Amino acid sequence: MPVKSRGYSAPDASGVVIVDGATLRLEDVEKVARRGATARLAEAARQRIESARAAIARIAQSGRPEYGVTTGVGSLSDRLIPPEQTRVLQLNVLRSHAAGAGEPLPTEVVRAALLLRANALATGHSGVRPVVIETLLALLNARIHPVVPSQGSLGASGDLAPLAHLALPLVGLGQVELDGTIVPAGEALEVRGIPPLELEPKEAVALINGTQIMAALATLALLDAECLLESALGVAALSACALGARRSPFDPRLHQVRPHPGQRAVAARIRALLDPVPEPERTGGRVQDPYSIRCIPQVYGAVADVLKPLRATLEIELNAATDNPLIFVENGNEEAEVISGGNFHGHPLALGCDAAKIAIASLGAMIERRVALLVDGEDYGLPPFLVAEPGLNSGAMIAHYLAASLVAENRVLAHPSSVDSIPTSANVEDYNSMGATAARTFRQVVGNVETIVAVEALCAVQACDLAGRVPPPGSPLRALYDRIRQRVPFRERDDHVVADDIAALLALLREGGMVVEMPVHPS
Repeated sequence: MPVKSRGYSAPDASGVVIVDGATLRLEDVEKVARRGATARLAEAARQRIESARAAIARIAQSGRPEYGVTTGVGSLSDRLIPPEQTRVLQLNVLRSHAAGAGEPLPTEVVRAALLLRANALATGHSGVRPVVIETLLALLNARIHPVVPSQGSLGASGDLAPLAHLALPLVGLGQVELDGTIVPAGEALEVRGIPPLELEPKEAVALINGTQIMAALATLALLDAECLLESALGVAALSACALGARRSPFDPRLHQVRPHPGQRAVAARIRALLDPVPEPERTGGRVQDPYSIRCIPQVYGAVADVLKPLRATLEIELNAATDNPLIFVENGNEEAEVISGGNFHGHPLALGCDAAKIAIASLGAMIERRVALLVDGEDYGLPPFLVAEPGLNSGAMIAHYLAASLVAENRVLAHPSSVDSIPTSANVEDYNSMGATAARTFRQVVGNVETIVAVEALCAVQACDLAGRVPPPGSPLRALYDRIRQRVPFRERDDHVVADDIAALLALLREGGMVVEMPVHPS
């Protein structure tokens, strides 16, 4: 069966997001990227945008050297461009930098990037005309989605190659997705009645300098990771219930003497979920559960604590000016200062995404160990591979293989991209962040762990049934059990196509259906 994606779907009248360069939130990005909300430039931002533009126009006419306005770019910044050729420079920069490769970015990422690029320009420090921002938003609102290759960014000078592909349709070049079909950009603009732009000095450089591809990838991946962690926590409690876990590892006194915020919060959540479930009586055997049960608060809590700084970084980045050079105009002063710097460097996002993907990969690795306990559950009163008549039936054997294979893949993807700088542009751009790679692989790791959680959910409810440890009616954990069972029935015997069950539970997770609603969220 097809797996439900969180990707962009038809608009659902989610309202209007205001683009002002200052107040955009992660949730606004999701509304536009995935739920089809429209975006509009704030009138309050227009004056500062026009002031910076006027300053750039004066510089272009003066002919004095300013990077990307009257000079070439990269290591060619020592080449002065005559005033009569500055418009040609912009078109050439856009075309030459559109050198990406690989699978196109998903539509939801492209929509997020269009919004973020417009918002960065709306800060009023890039020197573009308001019509450039309005045309970016016109593409977004008309559902004209540029085809943007996923590979080619070094994360400094920002996401040059993919942002060039994102900007090509503004001048009628490149390919776009329109109503589900890939067409030339010029054709799509004509269909929607949007006139192509002739770029003025500095505008192409402003469009391609920035962190908006990596920020778009990271924002959507982080939102997914936060939902994934909430879902994984409830499923972990279901596994603990099925395996008759001891409750002592969740005792609040343990976590008061090692008071990491995430650890304390996760312990409280697990404790609240398991409280209505009777703890089995023990007559002997091991006196402690394996780490994959006993250390859920320490591992899940640490993951939660790692994700929080990335959210804080993105809240800043979404409203940051990441172009180069930047224009600073004093109120009421026609003079402006043009400052070259490195705000396009993606290292804050690269480090944050690297840490987050390592954290999520570790989450998946712990989950796989619990799946192994469930499918090899003789010590817990469970039949091999969670099926009657093992041998004739293989049950969840290969579902565990799937989880193990994704853990192995994540070990490769979790390699930190931020330590892999390669110098470029005749060694002028001699330290790059690889932030787009970090963000892209973060997204892949999250997707893999979503599938691992779906496998654990499948095994956990099966084990609950086989062990006679179904959570009691009326409890939050029973509500989760019931939602899972609505998608996949109890399979006592007779093997079936397990992939269908995993796909159904992956869809449930991506819909938010595995997040456990607690009566009171413990602190």
